[in-house]
Amino acid sequence: QAHVVESGGGSVQAGGSLRLSCAAPRTILSVFTSNTIGWYRQAPGKERELVASIYGRSINYAESVKGRFTISKENTKRTVYLQMNNLKPDDTGVYYCNHRTQSGNDYWGQGTQVTVSS
Repeated sequence: QAHVVESGGGSVQAGGSLRLSCAAPRTILSVFTSNTIGWYRQAPGKERELVASIYGRSINYAESVKGRFTISKENTKRTVYLQMNNLKPDDTGVYYCNHRTQSGNDYWGQGTQVTVSS
């Protein structure tokens, strides 16, 4: 079972940057590279939404973050990053990392809080 750990959240002013990390150190390399890994966020009172995902070289972003966020992965470290630039107050929320295996199993991290003040 994947052990997924997020880090890197914090509080910034609008226009600032943060880099989130999602580590899965117990995942063997072949499984890590075959997983679809996504960053989701959940704002207070709202449903969880997909922010960005990566599978191999295929990357997808929510419209609201295109041009500001960049997802990347470092296979040797079993880590996926989310670089967030030009942050806006609407980006505030708890950010979760998800690993979806090829068999359809989902593994979630505990979440990391991102707060953007205006």
